[in-house]
Amino acid sequence: MKIFSIVVPVYQNEKNLPDTIPVLLALEHLLPGYRVELVLVDDGSRDASRALILDFANRHPDRICAVFLTRNFGQNAATQAGLRHAKGDCMGVISCDLQEPYKEFVTMVHAWEQGAKFVLGERVERMENWLHRRISGCYWYLVRRFAFTDYPPMGFDFCLLDRQIVNDVNQINEKNSSIFTLIYWLGYAPHRIPICRMQRTKGKSQWHFWKKAKFTTDTLIGFTYLPARIITAAGLISSMLCLVYLAVVIGLTLFRHHGPVGWATLAGLLLLLGAVILFSLGILSEYLLRILDETRRRPTFVVERVIEPCTPKETN
Repeated sequence: MKIFSIVVPVYQNEKNLPDTIPVLLALEHLLPGYRVELVLVDDGSRDASRALILDFANRHPDRICAVFLTRNFGQNAATQAGLRHAKGDCMGVISCDLQEPYKEFVTMVHAWEQGAKFVLGERVERMENWLHRRISGCYWYLVRRFAFTDYPPMGFDFCLLDRQIVNDVNQINEKNSSIFTLIYWLGYAPHRIPICRMQRTKGKSQWHFWKKAKFTTDTLIGFTYLPARIITAAGLISSMLCLVYLAVVIGLTLFRHHGPVGWATLAGLLLLLGAVILFSLGILSEYLLRILDETRRRPTFVVERVIEPCTPKETN
C-alpha cells in the first residue's frame, strides 16, 4: 500500500484544527490503495494548538506524525520540517486554514500516478479583500518579472511533490528563503490544476505586513540579482547627473564668470549622493546578513519533540 503524506504547518490554529484534521484524514476514503499520513508541524504556537495536536495524535496513532518546534521559525521552516519527517511516496502541502480546496488532493494524486512529479494548485481567483490581493499581486509580479517568467501569477502554497523532489529539497539548507519558490527553482515541470483560494472563515491570519515585507526581500535576494543591479543602476545614474552638473558649473564659470549661487545646490547634491550611498549600503547589508547566517551553519529549525505514527498491523 502506498503512503500519501500531507504536511500541515500549524501556528496559532486552535480554531482550525478541529475541522482540518478530520477532513484531511477522511481523504483516505477517496484514495483506495493509499494510507494517508498527516504530518502536523507545530511552529511554536502559544495557543491550544499543541494540545489539540497531541489529542488527535493519541486518537489516530497510526496516521498522524506530530512535530513540535522549539519556537516560531516561520512557515517555510515548518514546511521543510514536515517534509523531512514525512514518509510518503508522494507528499502534499496545505495550510491549516484550508483556504485551498483540499479535495483537489485526489486529482493531484491521480496526476502523480500518471507521471507528474510536481503538481501545484494554481490560483485563478482569490476570495479575499482587495488590499490583500493587491499586496500579494505586487509580490508575485516581482517574482514573475525578475525570477521566473512562468511562475503562477497568484503564487501557490498548495501542491503535491514526488519523493524525488522532497529528497532534493531536504538536501538544501538555505536560510531566509521561500520553500515554494525553491521547489519551483529545482526545475521540475509543474502539472497545474486551477483552484480558487477561499476566504478565511475561522481564526486570524498570522501573515501580517512585516512578514510579507521580509518574505518579499528574502525572495528577491535569494532568487534574483535585482537588488544588486539597483545599486549599479543608481550609481550610474548618479554619476551621470553629477557629470552633467559639473559640466554646467564649468561652463558657467568659463563663459559667464560666475559660480553656483549659495550652498543650496551643494547641499542638495550632498543629500542626493548621501541617500544613494546609504540605500546601497542597506542592500549590501542584507546580503552580508544572509552570508553571515550561512557561515554560522545554524539549523533552519530546531525540533523539540516528534511523535512518529506507529506502523499499522498487517491484516491476514
